[in-house]
Amino acid sequence: MNAPVPAAPVPAPAPAPVPAAAPAAVRVLIADDDPLLRAGLAVVLETADRIEVVGQAEDGLRAVELARALRPDVVLMDVRMPGCDGVEATRRLAGTPSRVLVLTTFHHDAYVWGALRAGAAGFLLKRASPERLIDAVHAVAAGEAVLDPAVTRDLLGHLLSAPAPGPPPPTDPGPLAALTVREREVLRLAAEGHPNEEIAALLHLAESTVKTHVKRILGKLGARDRSQAVAAAYRHGLMVPQPRPSTGPGAP
Repeated sequence: MNAPVPAAPVPAPAPAPVPAAAPAAVRVLIADDDPLLRAGLAVVLETADRIEVVGQAEDGLRAVELARALRPDVVLMDVRMPGCDGVEATRRLAGTPSRVLVLTTFHHDAYVWGALRAGAAGFLLKRASPERLIDAVHAVAAGEAVLDPAVTRDLLGHLLSAPAPGPPPPTDPGPLAALTVREREVLRLAAEGHPNEEIAALLHLAESTVKTHVKRILGKLGARDRSQAVAAAYRHGLMVPQPRPSTGPGAP
């Protein structure tokens, strides 16, 4: 008599796929002495995807206190505030996890240059569109620098025409010589205020390739971030400051 054939083992059910975790929301602190503007910015950001407003401050000192307590990813920082202004507040937040995005009303705002030198990740006009503001917050949270295209050439050209206080400029007459032709193209477009996505489209490159070029540019120039690289482009002649429009009598 033949032995019974053992039944085939029943395969174990496949484990259910683990749903991917939703990206964490960008935590934002708003610092501005205008309560109406703070409220408007909060409304815009709270309606955006993956952004959470965690606090509001009416001056730079309060912004520093809240940033240290709440540890936001991004601080939207007005530069012209009573008492401790945005430049000093940005300086005090240097080395903390929070990245500062400066908000300004004026094209020629020397406070903005001071904030960039103090460690701000970039600047944006207060009249920027809600979409531009939201994109800028996400970009700064992701480690990128944001330079508003509407004012980049004007502001840097104006301010770099005279020496700024602080460390002397590099003595190397040609620090840009180490850049390849493609890296110079990328830096020129960055100096015009184009973000990585637009640079990629203009040069017909992948955005990841542009990010690699930017990283290499920063390394070759010894720049801390994108804004320092743009400043080098102006200081060493890759970009020529544009003449300021006349504002005297008879000006159009």
